[in-house]
Amino acid sequence: MPRIVYFHKIGGPEVLQIENVEVSPPQAGEVRIKVKALGLNRAESMFRSGKYIMEPKFPSRLGYEASGIVEAVGPGVTEFIPGDIVSVIPPDDQGKYGVYGEIATVPVKYVVKHPPALSFEEAAAVWMQYMTAYGALIDIAAIKSGDYVVITAASSSVGLAAIQLCNLVGAIPIATTRTQDKKQALLTAGARHVIVTQDENLTERLNEITKNKGVRIVFDPVGGKAVVDLAAGMAPGGILFQYGALSPDPTPFPLFTALFKSLTMRGYVLFEILNDAVRFENAKKFILTSLASGKLKPIIAKTFPLEKIVEAHRYLESNSQIGKIIVTV
Repeated sequence: MPRIVYFHKIGGPEVLQIENVEVSPPQAGEVRIKVKALGLNRAESMFRSGKYIMEPKFPSRLGYEASGIVEAVGPGVTEFIPGDIVSVIPPDDQGKYGVYGEIATVPVKYVVKHPPALSFEEAAAVWMQYMTAYGALIDIAAIKSGDYVVITAASSSVGLAAIQLCNLVGAIPIATTRTQDKKQALLTAGARHVIVTQDENLTERLNEITKNKGVRIVFDPVGGKAVVDLAAGMAPGGILFQYGALSPDPTPFPLFTALFKSLTMRGYVLFEILNDAVRFENAKKFILTSLASGKLKPIIAKTFPLEKIVEAHRYLESNSQIGKIIVTV
């Protein structure tokens, strides 16, 4: 019987359990994959700890990203056959379709044949980060050459993906990080400027970098009080994307700044793109083409074996990584 990761209650990494279970055959429209690698995401630790936008139903699986080999397909699936090498775009219900384990069964909609040059580890580090960043920056904001884009929590996999997308279209990525520890790594990863928020005044630095023009786009998974300083450094008509809530503090709406500058503060999650068939296909084509050309390249922080899934989640929550944490199976 394959090993599958479950959790039976809300809690820290220690609630994750590897269990040997029977796996049902794929149903109509589903693909069963022999998993080779998993990509870890903050959304999974939040789901596990009861802080996510969706609530688990126990016993619950979890996990959004994987790569592997098609083992079987359900009735009606014609796009894939056993033996195909594929990766998984985050499904809409990780409690039901979670991919942590030796076997993952997901709807065919979320299965992709990725460029063959990618390793299983790299392929498991693609879809959450690039699809999330693409949806906000390319699909909605339509960033272009010369645009200033602030990327907070920039050492995350999504942050690094956003830096790469900015450079791909000629926009100017401004990364933020709390301490000096990651500054050089972010510059090496392609950030044009790095603001160390523990040591520098965020608004003043944004105005200095943009010569008081302000930034058009802010891409922020943190929230909290910093949105006030971010808004103060934005250009008239700018968009602040709030795609996460990592800060323990409430997130205020900078009303007077928004009124004065006609700013938009916008909630955004990946599923906005995934649930629109046309936008979803456009995103896949853009990302696959850019991966195949080498213009996008996943950055892997560290790998763990499946037996160390608890330790991998502890590392995820340490915030010390630069890039994607991968679990090999």
